[in-house]
Amino acid sequence: MTEPFWRRIVSGPMTGAANMALDEALFRSVQAGNSPPVLRLYRWHPATVTLGYGQRGDRQVNLSACDKLGVDVVRRLTGGRAVLHATEMTYAVITPETGIFSANILDNYRRIAVALQHCLQQLGLAVEMVSGRHESQGTSSAEQSACFTAPSYFELSCNGRKICGSAQKRDAGCFLQHGSLPVELDPVMLFSTLNCESDLDAEAGGRSLARHVGWINRWLEHQVTVEQVEEQFTASFAHIFPGRFVDDQPTAPEIALAKELEQIKYANPAWTMKGIADS
Repeated sequence: MTEPFWRRIVSGPMTGAANMALDEALFRSVQAGNSPPVLRLYRWHPATVTLGYGQRGDRQVNLSACDKLGVDVVRRLTGGRAVLHATEMTYAVITPETGIFSANILDNYRRIAVALQHCLQQLGLAVEMVSGRHESQGTSSAEQSACFTAPSYFELSCNGRKICGSAQKRDAGCFLQHGSLPVELDPVMLFSTLNCESDLDAEAGGRSLARHVGWINRWLEHQVTVEQVEEQFTASFAHIFPGRFVDDQPTAPEIALAKELEQIKYANPAWTMKGIADS
């Protein structure tokens, strides 16, 4: 049997709109049969809040605080809650629902979570897998506003705090899952940029959120960089999903499509704030 072939694409820091546009362009390329499966690793500049596909920006995000702090806001093509992306490793797994992965959403979440868990364990963290959706006991509505406070299917926690978040899109026999492993996290910025229903000020709100969210360097004696996390996740992913991984860059057609999607969709306020004017 021929071993699976993967393109590994490591992107430098990009804007939120550019990152989401490239994810969709690669998804379409794999879906059309023009690309083998893709493992993409990427970063954000500036810091960005991503909205889940079905969320209303004015309800989920403090837009004035984002503007004041220089934080971008963009809508994802996947569901879930709002996420603040700053100093982190973000990954995207894009593949047909054949061979390695199936059409079973939960099984795909679980299998990728095993690779994430292996990565964090190799970095020195004791992490547990959360196998189903639930709201944490004693979690306030403000705390529940943040994606990273609400463990979802087969996500990971460390010392009782959520340390990663993931979301999926499936369409016509292909799926994309992207998610985040925060290396550092500023709970005050997280509280400030999300529309948390709370009377707490930013400092107190940040302390409240810190009881439920985690980040890699919070517990490591020897701090790691985003680059080190990227390399370890690549090794862990290859350990769980054996195959041939080739470092690559987007093709000219993929870049052209990503630029078009960025302009007409992801950098367009009509997409980011869709649903507000009609409500």
